[in-house]
Amino acid sequence: MVIREITTSEWESDWNRLALHPLQSFEWGEFRKQTGVVVVRVGIFQNQKLVEPVQITIHRIPHTPFTIGYFPKGFEPSESQMQAIKMVARKYKCIFVKVESKCEKNETGNDDWLKRLGLVKAKSLFTPYNFVLDLTPSEEELERQMKQKTRYNIRLAEKKGVTAGIDNSDKAFEEYLRLMEETTTRQKFYAHNTKYHRAMWKVLKNSETTKNKLTAQLMTAKYEGKIVTTWILFRHNDTLYYPYGASSRENRQVMANNLVMWETIKLAKKWNMRYLDMWGALGPDPAKNDPWYGFHKFKEGYGARHVQYLGSYDYVEKKFLYLLYLMADKVRSAILRMH
Repeated sequence: MVIREITTSEWESDWNRLALHPLQSFEWGEFRKQTGVVVVRVGIFQNQKLVEPVQITIHRIPHTPFTIGYFPKGFEPSESQMQAIKMVARKYKCIFVKVESKCEKNETGNDDWLKRLGLVKAKSLFTPYNFVLDLTPSEEELERQMKQKTRYNIRLAEKKGVTAGIDNSDKAFEEYLRLMEETTTRQKFYAHNTKYHRAMWKVLKNSETTKNKLTAQLMTAKYEGKIVTTWILFRHNDTLYYPYGASSRENRQVMANNLVMWETIKLAKKWNMRYLDMWGALGPDPAKNDPWYGFHKFKEGYGARHVQYLGSYDYVEKKFLYLLYLMADKVRSAILRMH
């Protein structure tokens, strides 16, 4: 087994073929570089063949020489993967590297195994739950899997004259940015800024999809000639992803989002995708007062499988500084709760 840093695009095609998620794709790394983040790619090779990609983003801690590493949606943690993480942590002065694997949680003792690898349970950045829809059944079977209310809302949107489809025009993207700002203000949740979304769209927008390459598409819904909902979709390997969406507070009664999801499902089948990944969910039996409860129930209505991943673990390189970081983070969280 050979583990080494990759600094050229020589392995791009193999890298993307192996990457389990858009956040591990070569294109995502190129986009993150444009936002000022250091992106490190380490390849794990066997018999001169790339067998596992490890893409870690490096985030500087202000006013210090130290950093934090973030490794989301990678392979199942292993000894060779840990060697790659340790190599990055030492070279880039990471206090710790946060590891959030795409591996699903196993009830037979993941915690002991991860502890043996040197990982400690940690606060999550990416939700450990998700909805993933298997697209292999027919459209009729997929409709039958939905909750009755979801099917009703789709028919209502169609009856009201809502239309949905791909629109990658500059006008549609500008409307997405406007609706995103409106949505985040209305629902009072954190979202990336306009600069972030512009950089992402510039790198990932691609009218012609290349095999294994991460590309982004805009799915819009129109009502009475106006865009009322816009989603960004990621297409990568055999999966279509729904990471971002924004909608107008006006005309919410026409249920445009329900139709957009259904058209997204049909589009994914047309593209011969195997799965639709809904990017995140709450855990089992979520509290009704959770701010994400409505979003969770919306996704649940389409009959997707509720998935739980391993969750968040930290590889700690500098133990004393890590403890200081945790203390500072607790103080910060307490202050935020007071406001």
